[in-house]
Amino acid sequence: MGAALLVAGTVVACSGPWRDGYFKKGVDRLTQDEIKERLGPPHTAKTPALGGDSTWTYRVPLSERELDPWKINILGDASQSVGAIMGKAGEGPKATLYCYRYTLTFNEQKILKSWKRDECVPGTRETLTAQ
Repeated sequence: MGAALLVAGTVVACSGPWRDGYFKKGVDRLTQDEIKERLGPPHTAKTPALGGDSTWTYRVPLSERELDPWKINILGDASQSVGAIMGKAGEGPKATLYCYRYTLTFNEQKILKSWKRDECVPGTRETLTAQ
């Protein structure tokens, strides 16, 4: 039982942001309608008037834990635990969120052709996490 929980926890921890896996598995399969149903309308949508590939973008906040599930932040976790003991649960230091942009490209049949994830402002996370 313990081994099964360890394996399940490792699989979840390795996955990174869930959107990455969703889009990776969805290339050549997911439709615009399916993605819109799951994520809502895109922040921007560009569809060529004369046909061709269309591009959608979503801007998403991601935490350090989502971006790097292997990195263990003992001080952050400890301070959050102390905050929960000293005050109300959920109070205390908040996780830093970084803005990422998912750019999705669809073919003329509205099927996901490719995707990528970039920082909204390149270098932000690197600058903030530099020690």
